[in-house]
Amino acid sequence: MNLNDFRQSIESDDTPPAGFEPALEAMWFAGKGNWNRAHEIVQGHEGTSDPDWVHAYLHRVEGDIANAGYWYARCGKPRHEGPLEEEWAAIVTSLLGRG
Repeated sequence: MNLNDFRQSIESDDTPPAGFEPALEAMWFAGKGNWNRAHEIVQGHEGTSDPDWVHAYLHRVEGDIANAGYWYARCGKPRHEGPLEEEWAAIVTSLLGRG
């Protein structure tokens, strides 16, 4: 699956494709605009680098920059300063590349 396929699944499906790791599943729900479901998923996997990275992104979406900073530091990623859509695409692309 590539980024375009991922985006297409968000537009056409009600549930994420089977087999996604938690971080990628959370990004799918974030792409759907379901922040709460995305946050629930990553909260259940705290202490793992990829879910912590998604957690940082989600708090940035929420506008809680201080909390986002905590999660960026925890996962060892620099704080993203660009547009949210750009960061969403970068995280999804990275996660898809690992699968």
